[in-house]
Amino acid sequence: MTGDATEPRLPPDVPALEMTPDQFRDHGHAAVEMAAAYLEKVAGLPPLAPVEPGELVGRLPGRAPDEAEPMGQILADFESLILPATTHWNHPRFFAYFNSSAAGAGIIAELLSATLNVNAMLWRTGPAATELEWVVCAWLAQMLGLPPTFDGHINDTASSSTLVALAAARESLGLGIREQGLAGRADLGPIRVYGSDQTHSSVEKAVITLGLGRNGYRTVASDAQFRMDVGALARAIAEDVAAGVRPCAVVATVGTTATTSIDPVPEISAICRAEGLWLHVDAAHGGALAALPEHRQRVFQGVDQAQSVLVNPHKWLFTPIDCSVLWTSRPDLLRRTFSLVPDYLATPEADREQGMGARNLMDFGVALGRRMRALKLWMVLRYFGQEGIRQTLRSHLEMAAWLRSRLEGDPSWELLAPVPMSTLCFRHRPSHLDSEPALEGHNRELMARVNGAGRVFISHAVLHGTFALRVTIGGLRTGPQDVETLWEELLTAAI
Repeated sequence: MTGDATEPRLPPDVPALEMTPDQFRDHGHAAVEMAAAYLEKVAGLPPLAPVEPGELVGRLPGRAPDEAEPMGQILADFESLILPATTHWNHPRFFAYFNSSAAGAGIIAELLSATLNVNAMLWRTGPAATELEWVVCAWLAQMLGLPPTFDGHINDTASSSTLVALAAARESLGLGIREQGLAGRADLGPIRVYGSDQTHSSVEKAVITLGLGRNGYRTVASDAQFRMDVGALARAIAEDVAAGVRPCAVVATVGTTATTSIDPVPEISAICRAEGLWLHVDAAHGGALAALPEHRQRVFQGVDQAQSVLVNPHKWLFTPIDCSVLWTSRPDLLRRTFSLVPDYLATPEADREQGMGARNLMDFGVALGRRMRALKLWMVLRYFGQEGIRQTLRSHLEMAAWLRSRLEGDPSWELLAPVPMSTLCFRHRPSHLDSEPALEGHNRELMARVNGAGRVFISHAVLHGTFALRVTIGGLRTGPQDVETLWEELLTAAI
């Protein structure tokens, strides 16, 4: 009844808590100035955060504030609390793991992406995000020499791209797993995925996540150059078939985690074709090198025969993390694996031709919510151009060759693996140490001294049981003087 005291009423106007555009402009300018100042000074900071576990937790309150705090104070606390507890992947002397350095164009793109705050789950919820993603994946495929028949989309990391690809591989078996699942099925025997002993751990994790169990992943030996042993792969598949195990997929790696070795993809592909297996190529780091025409054949030979290929532009293509491009020659299978459309997500565009037009990206993976990751890759590719990226990659290869020459020219250092890209695995081998345990202990201590000095950051690998120091030269801001500093620090620590 009109006028009833219990009738709900709209609340009165209250002061807006969100920033006004003018306030955002002021704070945004301050934040950009902080970002620029950080990029100016990052080379003078220790690349590895000099903190102990729990140190930052001890400096932060135990609960969120009850009252609003001024943005100026929040930015000041970022400077005084967050930066000192940060390991700086943008550092020019970050030589550990695989570099992930963010180009300025990508940083700006992240700001604009957050401003738009698009969720590109459906074409209509993000037309620009959806179509830009299709275009930029096609650009990158062309730049790397992949066939135009490959269809691409962007996930967060290689772990997600691998999970999506192997889920499609499992669906390709035609065992009704999407509808009936795996549990309690007497008609299903074991299913297996193969990778070498150098394959990234995310592959085994994907196999576990897909319900195949750790036994669903079989490790194949690698050869003396840390590439998958094709003969061992063929024998493993034959043994499994004889034992009633169903082979599903093989994961070949272009740029292994430890040594950047390149698996013999053409030979692996031939086995996959003969056995009817899905071939997935993990080129998360090494795929970027295919941007160099003089290396493309060596790096990507046979990759066009794979059913799925991934490359992470947030590694060696200077795009801010996270950005992993997955291409497939079987987009129909990805869509069949993941498409699930409740009524509230049904749209009139859904029946249009899939491809550059009205695709719904939610149909190609696990995630419904999807950030506009394509924007930063688009801006980075445009800002550098293909030639700018090639120039930078060639510089990294030249710096790696210089360091390799220093290691090979000093008898107290030993290279432990080939150098197919810009990653080097080596150890210090003084004449008075001749046992493997003693050499491992010595090199572990050497690594700790190098990293503890605070000028460079290196990591390690274990290669067929041998402990190795490991250096990757791939940072956007890394120059010859930084590699010289690395060599000086290694020599100093080895004394």
